[in-house]
Amino acid sequence: MAILDVYVQSYDFNRSRTLGLLEKIEAESNTAAILGWRPGDGRAHIGWQLMHIGISEEIFATERLAPHKQGNWTDLWPRFRGGSTPDDDVPTPLQIREVLAGGRQHLLETLADYGDDRLEEIPEALKERGLTIRTVLDILAWHEGHHQGQAHITLNIYKATQAA
Repeated sequence: MAILDVYVQSYDFNRSRTLGLLEKIEAESNTAAILGWRPGDGRAHIGWQLMHIGISEEIFATERLAPHKQGNWTDLWPRFRGGSTPDDDVPTPLQIREVLAGGRQHLLETLADYGDDRLEEIPEALKERGLTIRTVLDILAWHEGHHQGQAHITLNIYKATQAA
């Protein structure tokens, strides 16, 4: 089995957990309020965390690994890319699902251009950071779990504040 295939399997598992969390939120009567809830001033809401996962994958699929490809949702990139400040415009579950699915599809199409023989290659857009394709694969594997975990704990904190 190719190394990339192992990563893709882990990405699929991570996505199942992210979508499971979104399904739990959608089962609640106040989905929009939950997606927009913040654990503190200036902190990211759950909707931002979930959109950030999809937008980050889209940015890797284009700007970072294949700058010759046209990116999707470029109007959303400034709102949801790393380092952005979460705003109060909360995405809908449908928008989150669309970006998660589309960003993943685009990422997989881009990664299909890389094989095990290119894992130590450093893409031009990542030369300054010195990130190899292997490191990018590691970052992508870690990234979704990290933000899904933040969204999950934010949901738990939200629920605790409602029970009090």
